Amino acid sequence: MIERLDNGMTLRHGAFPLGTDTMLLAQFAALPARARVADLGAGCGTLGVLLCKNAPDCAVTGVELDAAAHVLALENIRENGLEGRLTALHGDVRQIRALLPAAEFDCVVSNPPYFPVGSGRPAARVPAARDERTLPLEALCAAAAWLLRHGGRFFLVHRAERLCDLLCTLRASGLEPKRLRLVRSTSGKTRLVLLEARRGGRPGLTVEPDQLV
Repeated sequence: MIERLDNGMTLRHGAFPLGTDTMLLAQFAALPARARVADLGAGCGTLGVLLCKNAPDCAVTGVELDAAAHVLALENIRENGLEGRLTALHGDVRQIRALLPAAEFDCVVSNPPYFPVGSGRPAARVPAARDERTLPLEALCAAAAWLLRHGGRFFLVHRAERLCDLLCTLRASGLEPKRLRLVRSTSGKTRLVLLEARRGGRPGLTVEPDQLV
């Protein structure tokens, strides 16, 4: 499927369609100038494309395990003229040390699997990209910590019900939670959280006003 965005970008996606969570994360990620960014669990490269549009001087490296999504990411790079700025790697985030060097990135971003394995949802009904069978939260945070320079930023979106897991796992990985934004619907239900953590940061969390969607 091909989707044409209002910003002029074109996206091809299969099992990884453009969702509200990805768009919110792209807006939330405050990238420094000339940021070197790693996108973990990059799917077909949608988040990387959006970041390149939002920050014209950034460079993004996406890592994705699914082969079909990786092929689509390569097509999205070509179709949007992002060669040299957006790179797609076919690999396992759990093996990040064999894929990318340590402390080489200013920022890491991720729209990761939301549900733990054994969460009560039948595995056959949950796409692999949506539960942690191939990318546990602990492995994701460890990979982000490996890639980030000291003071580097990790931006991610997740389910609100996993907030306690997120905060505990980030801190245990040496990533200090620094900025939190709750995302709620007009009906008042909070479904998502946007979170920024810092590699080696000092304690102190800023809670931003809720975002309505």
